[in-house]
Amino acid sequence: MIRLDHREPMPETLRGAILALGNFDGFHQGHQMVVGEAVRWARAEGRPAVVATFDPHPVRYFQPDTAPFRLTTLDQRQEHFAAAGADAMLVFHFDESIAGMPASRWVEDVIHAHLQFAGIVTGEDFVFGKGRSGTAQSLRELAEPLGMETRAVPAVLDADGPISSSRIREALKAGDCATARRLLTRPFAIRATVQHGDKLGRTIGYPTANLDLGTYLRPRYGIYAVTGLLPGGRQVIGAANLGVRPTFDPPKELLEPHFFDFDGELYGEEIEVGFHHFLRPEAKFDSLDALSAQMERDCETARKLLGALL
Repeated sequence: MIRLDHREPMPETLRGAILALGNFDGFHQGHQMVVGEAVRWARAEGRPAVVATFDPHPVRYFQPDTAPFRLTTLDQRQEHFAAAGADAMLVFHFDESIAGMPASRWVEDVIHAHLQFAGIVTGEDFVFGKGRSGTAQSLRELAEPLGMETRAVPAVLDADGPISSSRIREALKAGDCATARRLLTRPFAIRATVQHGDKLGRTIGYPTANLDLGTYLRPRYGIYAVTGLLPGGRQVIGAANLGVRPTFDPPKELLEPHFFDFDGELYGEEIEVGFHHFLRPEAKFDSLDALSAQMERDCETARKLLGALL
């Protein structure tokens, strides 16, 4: 899949494409409906399908001190969009020029004149432009005179209301992996490069891969039953600590998965850890022996919960 930069001209082969326009962080059920509609429309008319996203997220631009909240990286979103059938991902680099641009100019100058899209699909609650003044309805009114058709996809609902990234974040903050998985249609997953740590896990028989959480949302601190996607596509199961390791000083926030039946080096490799079950909160232990005994129990529980996956 091609990754496009909105500041660059649209490649000739992608002009006249159908655009799925949104942020799509997490790519949950609602996002999948918007992108699915854009792909179906594009295929019906023999056009390319392009999915947009914003980086940084507008919230990060307007509120730079906001705690980390991302559900996916750009690379993860690109893979999800490709799996949904899109031909390209368009990254809008959210800066002062976009933040201060009126909705009318955004449609006329950027979407139409510069990027040359033939049609646009959004969620019906989509907003854009300076002061969030543009809506799905105003987008239609601005696009029609320019020869662009628009479609607005209704929100996907369940028993608790519209499916949203906010609901997924709240579920993860509560350690509710099942709800997050249902809304996302897959487990929430953190992808990062394995870094060297202090190797404390090795001293008690549970070596871990140390991962920085970066811009990801912080799920509830604690112990999880996880899967790991390793280089080469190998999938493994394990247990992971996410938090600040209260038994050790100084506190250091990390994701530390221990993979069962794996004996290899992962330093410098990019891996992805999927969160399947929350086992217990973090705890401080009086001794390494007590910690080791609890980890043995955690691993046994994780094996039972995840055994059917392999």
